[in-house]
Amino acid sequence: MAPSPGEKLLDVAGGTCEIAMRYLNYQDKVNGDRTSTVHVVDFNPGMLSVGKRRLADTQWMRDGRVTFAQGDAENLVDILDNSFDAYTISLGMHNLENKDKALSEAYRVLKPGGRFACLEFGHMDTQIMRSIYDWQCYKVNPFIIGLLTNSRASYEQLIKSARGFPHQREFVKAVRNAGFYCHGQGYETIRRGIMVAFFGIKPKHAPQKE
Repeated sequence: MAPSPGEKLLDVAGGTCEIAMRYLNYQDKVNGDRTSTVHVVDFNPGMLSVGKRRLADTQWMRDGRVTFAQGDAENLVDILDNSFDAYTISLGMHNLENKDKALSEAYRVLKPGGRFACLEFGHMDTQIMRSIYDWQCYKVNPFIIGLLTNSRASYEQLIKSARGFPHQREFVKAVRNAGFYCHGQGYETIRRGIMVAFFGIKPKHAPQKE
């Protein structure tokens, strides 16, 4: 995303603060910036607690560069229009019931020229790789997790939710329909399509969508 100094990032479904920490580390070490901020929103208060504990003793918290709020990606009611330079959501979009509404909210809260980034589970287009991946996800991993933990049901629900996410070629259409400009195909595949990163920009002179 190559953030610039002084930017405000909204990290949605970001309770564990993985994105927040990477963003602030980049700003500190690459840009030499101590003014950029992150606002972390998560629907799950337990996940927010995890993030708060992880950052409790950091200079970022002491300087007020990280804030937290419980909220719904589909209705960011407490966030003003055109108020953030960047919006990220990592492995959170597949859990949302109304993805179009979430994209519309992302568009609304971003400033003109603001950047949207979404990391999600992808779909492999090669039959052989898809078959191997499905075998691992549905057979091998649940068996191992069942032996080692009590989380097999949770894992199976995660896989079901992830595999229900639209194909990347379809989801990027939804990103564009929300009003974002997407360069080229609008996404990058990672590890042969296991993961996909989507990117969009809110046009600088575009009217705000209703």
